[in-house]
Amino acid sequence: MRSPLILLLSFTLLLVSCHQDKRQQIAGTCFGTMYHITYLGDEDQNLPARVDSLLADLNSTFSIFDTASLISRLNIGSENIVNADFEHVLRCATEVARHTGGAFDFTVQPLVELWGFGRNKEPRQVAPEQLDSVRQFVNYKLVALHDSVLVRVDPRTQLNFNAIAKGYAVDQMAQFLHQQGYENFIVEIGGEVVSHGTKDGKPDGKSWVVGIQVPTATKDGAVESSVRFEPGKRAVATSGNYRNYFEKEGKRYTHILDPRKGTPEETNLLSVTVLAPDCMTADAYATAFMVLGVDRSIELLSRHPELDAYFIYDDKGEYKTVSTKFFGE
Repeated sequence: MRSPLILLLSFTLLLVSCHQDKRQQIAGTCFGTMYHITYLGDEDQNLPARVDSLLADLNSTFSIFDTASLISRLNIGSENIVNADFEHVLRCATEVARHTGGAFDFTVQPLVELWGFGRNKEPRQVAPEQLDSVRQFVNYKLVALHDSVLVRVDPRTQLNFNAIAKGYAVDQMAQFLHQQGYENFIVEIGGEVVSHGTKDGKPDGKSWVVGIQVPTATKDGAVESSVRFEPGKRAVATSGNYRNYFEKEGKRYTHILDPRKGTPEETNLLSVTVLAPDCMTADAYATAFMVLGVDRSIELLSRHPELDAYFIYDDKGEYKTVSTKFFGE
């Protein structure tokens, strides 16, 4: 049974008052989760369909659950030419993989399938010999891009952008809204957020505010505190190990895999929220920090002033938090 305490670690948008007659909202589903857009301006009845079309195009590029998607065709070898979206994400993913020493690795797909977190969604324990049979093909250095042609050292190396594609989609939606002339908006897909302008439409007006709910370790359904902050010109992404896991013989196996070991991460981190210049980068680092744990993540953050992070972790049954100075801790 999943712990209701862990399920409390949801990422919550706190949208407070703005001109109600000018605030428009769009919601829908993509990448297996919900998306929400709030923007200030006159209603455009065609906008929801155009947003859905943009997201459908991205899904047809990055979804490992769609056998006809570009990434699926690349993985089985029926395609080797990538599009501009794929190339952009691959370059960012490679950079984050390098900076994190492989804690983030987009070639993790063989492990995702091995542990049962892939298309069939049948989580299972893995024997050491099974792990050894696929681990050698998980390494971002085995993939290269030459003039939009994807090159893999071994065809058994397969790609998975689930830990970065949502963030990229948020960036693309924000860019789309800006191109349509909207100056004040906030976009969110499953906890990944980009905002622009102000929530009241005034140049010197109130900033968009987002929040992180911190649970109590003692009461079901209770929230101990809520951390509110203004992301400003930076994007926000959250990763946690509380939604997708299975338990076997008293041990919990999370869906966040350590690519270096080939096994589910085993840190005491429950959730991490990252601020970065763009949502794609924030998304990737949030996953990497879940693998690295608090101490190593804090050390890495000291070398990346463009990033900030807020960690929620388990200290012998007590939920604690630590963060970079941006959050005031």
